[in-house]
Amino acid sequence: MSRLLSLNIGRLMAVDYSDRGTTGIDKRPVDGPVAVADPGPQGVAGSGVAGDDIIDRRFHGGDDQAVYAFAREDLDRWERVLGRELPSGVFGENFTTAGVEVNSAVIGERWRVGEVVLEVTSPRIPCRTFAGWMEEKGWVKRFTQDRRPGAFLRVVEPGSVRAGDGITVLSRPDHEVTVEFLFRAMTTESELLPRTLVAIDLINRSYAESIRKRLG
Repeated sequence: MSRLLSLNIGRLMAVDYSDRGTTGIDKRPVDGPVAVADPGPQGVAGSGVAGDDIIDRRFHGGDDQAVYAFAREDLDRWERVLGRELPSGVFGENFTTAGVEVNSAVIGERWRVGEVVLEVTSPRIPCRTFAGWMEEKGWVKRFTQDRRPGAFLRVVEPGSVRAGDGITVLSRPDHEVTVEFLFRAMTTESELLPRTLVAIDLINRSYAESIRKRLG
């Protein structure tokens, strides 16, 4: 059964690897229920998950990045690769999923989770804060080469969620641009960028703007 294995929220903590001096990347499981709603525009708003701290709102949070989902199956694989325990939430994800092909989700695909309807908008692009938090040599490059980045989602219908809620795919657009495809196009395989245009109106708006600029 596809389900929300863990619902995670972050609390502000001081760090020396972020130019903001603090981060909310360390997300910990909570029992819930927790409200999920549109947070507002990027640059101003934080997380769509109530109680989840977003510090650097230049690049994180906002309507198109309201929720971040990552598969427990991928965390388990990274545990074997890195030789260390990776608790749910450690990659900064709000939703740790089970039985969901997160990276094969199509941009614009809609999920029902508890009372909430969410829409897939984009992959997560790794940053310096993520690298500093993980303390693994060459982490950004390794994560990028793995090509399983997890997905950002926007809120279509607000409501509450809790760990254990089922995840149901409600609809899936008929195009080829999956989370993994868009990630590859934006990172290591720029020759794929023209093919992302079929989904440009569904993509995270900041990413879509970047794609348009890169294509001229």
